[in-house]
Amino acid sequence: MRLLSVTVMASLLPAVPAEVVAQTRAQAVARAGTTYYVDSRAGDDAAAGTSAGTAWKSLEKVNAAELKPGDTVAVKRGSGFTGPLTLAASGTAARPITVKAYGSGALARIGGIGDDCVVVKGNHWRIGGLRASGCRWAGFQIDGDSNVLAGVQADRNIAGVFVTPSGARNTIRDSVLTGNNRMSVNDRGRDNDSGAFGVLLNGDDNVVTGNTITGSYATSSDYGTDGAAVEIFDGDRNRVTHNIARDNETFAELGATKGGTATGNLFAFNVVTSSRSRGSFLVTRGPRHVVGPVKGTVAVHNSVYLPAKDTVGWSCHDGCSSSILKLRNNVIAVGGEAGWEDGAGADEDGSVYQGRTTRFKLGPKSVVADPRFVSRTDLRLRPGSPALGRGVPLTSKWYGGRAIGEDAAGRRVTGAPDAGAYQR
Repeated sequence: MRLLSVTVMASLLPAVPAEVVAQTRAQAVARAGTTYYVDSRAGDDAAAGTSAGTAWKSLEKVNAAELKPGDTVAVKRGSGFTGPLTLAASGTAARPITVKAYGSGALARIGGIGDDCVVVKGNHWRIGGLRASGCRWAGFQIDGDSNVLAGVQADRNIAGVFVTPSGARNTIRDSVLTGNNRMSVNDRGRDNDSGAFGVLLNGDDNVVTGNTITGSYATSSDYGTDGAAVEIFDGDRNRVTHNIARDNETFAELGATKGGTATGNLFAFNVVTSSRSRGSFLVTRGPRHVVGPVKGTVAVHNSVYLPAKDTVGWSCHDGCSSSILKLRNNVIAVGGEAGWEDGAGADEDGSVYQGRTTRFKLGPKSVVADPRFVSRTDLRLRPGSPALGRGVPLTSKWYGGRAIGEDAAGRRVTGAPDAGAYQR
C-alpha cells in the first residue's frame, strides 16, 4: 500500500471550526489567568494594568483588584512603595496566584513604619521578587494556608517573616532575611520585650528551608540583647532545615503559652555561625518554665560554631527530658557551654561537642573533641575530623520525610553518616 505524505494526510483531515479554535484559546488563557503589572515610577492607576506599557502605579490598585486563581501580579524591579500590600484573594493548589518581579535592577521595595508591608490573608499564593524593609512589625505576615515565599528579602523589621497562629502549611524558602534587628515594647516592664526575628512561627506545619538569615539581634531593656533567626511560639510540627544562619543572637528558641503547645518541631541540616560576643544554637523549656513545656523538639545533623565565651550550644531547662528534646548527629563547637540540661536530661547521641563545659550526659557515640572545621565560616569537615562516621543511622522519620534527608550541600545521607550538616 502506498503511504501518503504528512502534507497530503493533513489536507485530508477535516478543518477545525474557527469557533472551536477560539474557544480552546480562551480556555488556555483562562487557565493561565491575567497578569497585572505595577510600576511605581512609570505606572498610571488609570491604566488597564494588563501589560508592562499600561502598568498600575500603586499597591492600592492591587489591593482592590479582584484577583482569581491563576492570576499574576508582576512588580517592576526598582519600584518603591509604602505598604501594605494586602493579598486577600485565594488561589487553588492547581492554580495559585503569583507575585513576581519583572524588569531589571533591585527588587521592588515595600516599606512604611505605619503598617506591615506584605500581608497574606489568602491561601495558595506564590510570592517572590519583593523586598520588605522598615515595616511596622513584619516584613511579610502570613495569615493564610499553603502559601510559598521564595526569593524574597526582608530587613530592618521586628520580624522579617511572621506566620500568625492561623497560618499553616506555608513555605519560606531560598530567601534573604538580614538585619531584622528591632525590638518591640522594649520598655522597663519585666519580661515583655520581643523582636529581632528572622522568622517568627506561631502557626503549624510550616517549612523554613534554604534561607540565609543574618543579624537577628537587638538591644532589649529586659534581656540586654535578644533575637532569633527562627523563633517558634505555640507552633507545632514546623520544619526548619538547610538554612545558613550568621551573627544572630540565637538560632532557634521555642516556647508556648500555658494551655498552648509547640510540639514536634524539627531542626535539621542547618549551618550556624556567629562572630558576636553572645549567642546560642537552640533554647527549649520543660514544664516548670513559664513558657513551657515545649515537647518533642528534634535537632539532627546541624553544624554550629559560636566561638565567643558567652555562648551556649543547646539548653534544655526547667524539667528537661527525652520527651522535651532529642538530638542526633550534630557538631556543636562553642566558646562557652556546649550543652546544658537538668531533670532527666535530653536524648542525645552521635555528636561531636567542643566547649569550656558540657553540662549534660553524652550519648554512647558522642564525644568531646575539636571537630576540625575547615574554617570559622566553612563548617565542612577536614580529614581526620572525629565527626567523620560519628553519626548514628537514622530513618527518614527523623528528618521529617525522605525529601529532607540530604545534607547542606545536597548529598543524600546514607549508611554510617558523618555528624553535622555536611557529609563526605
